[in-house]
Amino acid sequence: MPRISAGSVEEHREQVHQRVFDALAVLLAQRSLDAITMAQIAATAGLGRTAIYHHFPDKEAVVVAFASHETSRYLDGLRAGLADVVGPVERMRVYVRHQLGASSQFHMGLGAQLYGALSRDSMLAIRDHVVEVEQVLRDLLADGVASGDFVVDDEASTMSLLHACLSPRTLPTADVERFVLRGLGVPQP
Repeated sequence: MPRISAGSVEEHREQVHQRVFDALAVLLAQRSLDAITMAQIAATAGLGRTAIYHHFPDKEAVVVAFASHETSRYLDGLRAGLADVVGPVERMRVYVRHQLGASSQFHMGLGAQLYGALSRDSMLAIRDHVVEVEQVLRDLLADGVASGDFVVDDEASTMSLLHACLSPRTLPTADVERFVLRGLGVPQP
């Protein structure tokens, strides 16, 4: 039986999962997903080669759990940031800032690596989490349209274009924010 290194079995499991997620992030910064093995993840996490299998049956399960964990952390932060903000324009500013700041806090840039590397079921499980993030934006846009602050002719196109604007992480946040709001029809001072 594995040794428990925390106050409870659940706490121990959470600690081990976090170590595995941190290890996966380190390895993904060094090599592609298909070049990473379960043994490498275990070693980087400080686990025995077979101990990782007590928590995850295979690499796909690690990746899906990792993506779920990262998305949950992202959404928790975004929702907390939006909680006390009033008005669609200010809420969109928070969304833009949070999204632009996410690259330094989250390992969410796995998209291109995952296509073809994971099973359809795993991709769908990860997609379910992406839909949660998209719903926050969808709600922000709907609130802005309802208040008359935003002009959105085609929701799907607007969401795609907005996220494309949030992809380059090297541009000044204020410039991206102004551009996004201008694109949504918000008059600029």
